Amino acid sequence: MNKLHASIALLALAAAGAHAATRTDLLGDKAPLSAATRTVQVTAKTRHVDVAQGEIVKFEANGKSFAFNFDGPNLKSFNLQRVAPAGMLDHPVTAYVSPSLQGSDGHGGHR
Repeated sequence: MNKLHASIALLALAAAGAHAATRTDLLGDKAPLSAATRTVQVTAKTRHVDVAQGEIVKFEANGKSFAFNFDGPNLKSFNLQRVAPAGMLDHPVTAYVSPSLQGSDGHGGHR
């Protein structure tokens, strides 16, 4: 393989990796606010939330809100800033996803 083909191949691999890293459809889906089964207030002190696989949660912060269905495959955790509307969360908030309908505190609570 000559240098040009090698360079093109490396650029294609880098682009594919960047696309995979930014895909949010594997995390779950945005949902209508009315579909949420509970609401979590995100404050400056909120560093993480516990949610359950398949749970739809409404998040409120800085006068904005959105709902998210945590139905992605094999979820463990991710930064909610990846799926929140732009500018809504001004700091990282990790969503820890339990594999069942019971969160780690017995009812999908947050800290």
